Amino acid sequence: MKPKLNICLLISFIIGVVYAIYIVSYFTGIGSTAQTSAETVGYGLATAIVMPHMACTIIAVIFNGLGLFLRKPAFALVGAILYAVAMVLFPMYFFFVLVEMILSFVAYAQMRKQTTTNSEA
Repeated sequence: MKPKLNICLLISFIIGVVYAIYIVSYFTGIGSTAQTSAETVGYGLATAIVMPHMACTIIAVIFNGLGLFLRKPAFALVGAILYAVAMVLFPMYFFFVLVEMILSFVAYAQMRKQTTTNSEA
């Protein structure tokens, strides 16, 4: 019998996907409203500053999904750590990844507990 999907990891994955879609669409569509070359340069700079946070968040969502659907605690842990790294890379947006990070760490602990319980039985 396959273990059920971890609810905490599922919620973290859904929130992470929504945030990743939002941040990518926001920073790729922001330059289209530029009126002057100075605005274009400013939008480019803003995108360059946020890019490491964006990339780290997207990779965290991928690992979060792998941990969820493959039911592997190690992937959930990597996703949680990457959410923490994304927070450090752009602290102004920490609140967008804080919940995902906490839920991923909780899910990792639950999954590890479940695998150790199943291996003892």
